[in-house]
Amino acid sequence: MPTRKERAVSEFNSELKLKGFNVFQIEADGAATRVYSRKDFYKICLTTGSSKIHYADRSFEQEGSILFFGNPHIPYSWETISTTYIGYTVLFSEDFFKASDRTESLQHSPLFKIGGTPVMKIEEGQRLFLNSIFQRMIEEQKSDYAYKDDLMRNYINLIIHEALKMQPSEQSDRHQNAALRLTSVFFELLERQFPIESSDNPLQLKTAQDYASSLNVHVNYLNRAVKTVTGRPTTAHITERIVAEAKALLQHTAWNISDIAYALGFEYPTYFNNFFKRLTGKNPKMVRLTEV
Repeated sequence: MPTRKERAVSEFNSELKLKGFNVFQIEADGAATRVYSRKDFYKICLTTGSSKIHYADRSFEQEGSILFFGNPHIPYSWETISTTYIGYTVLFSEDFFKASDRTESLQHSPLFKIGGTPVMKIEEGQRLFLNSIFQRMIEEQKSDYAYKDDLMRNYINLIIHEALKMQPSEQSDRHQNAALRLTSVFFELLERQFPIESSDNPLQLKTAQDYASSLNVHVNYLNRAVKTVTGRPTTAHITERIVAEAKALLQHTAWNISDIAYALGFEYPTYFNNFFKRLTGKNPKMVRLTEV
């Protein structure tokens, strides 16, 4: 039995390294939380049972349903106390999450930073909602959806933002909470523009001003909020999301480059070519030839 368990863990770790993330359901016994002990991945757990979590220089003894946020840069260990311990875990690497360019703000959030709040108690209604997110992630993990990684990052961000709404940082003031809410809505609106399904329906929102107008706020207010929360300008997030969609269209469709340029809101293919090369160092035709 021990040999079989060790082999399973080894296979699991190899798969996790390859994909950059893994989400799974914790089995109905406490031993399931002890099998996986790697500390080089971010970790979010939704669990129900009794446990003691040692995180940096603090210990948290918990009963009932909790959310736990583990940062690979901060030492922690986990002891299960109850014999019945159920829930879900998602693990993801820094490189995987960096594709959304929100890793820096993540490390400085009250959920992941040292001295922050890595463990929070949740009510039954919150547990059921979060359960549904983890279940969606598990189902999506099995799929061959072309944009699965983006979707997984969105689910992880949704869990993070739900947690921040439940228990914001002790140092957060009204302005910071407003900035977080606006930034969250901005990212939701940004993701809603994609994927581009047809070249006949080009991208509608292309600039920070477009998003500000859609959200009924001044563009300077939107820029300040996004910069406060993420550390990066609104335009940078929009630009890099367009680049990601351009790569997907080049690799997964047979559209010609003129159609892709038009679908992404560029008036002329030359503008798109220059934009893409400036951001990636490659022209679109090279990406299509070498990466399809």
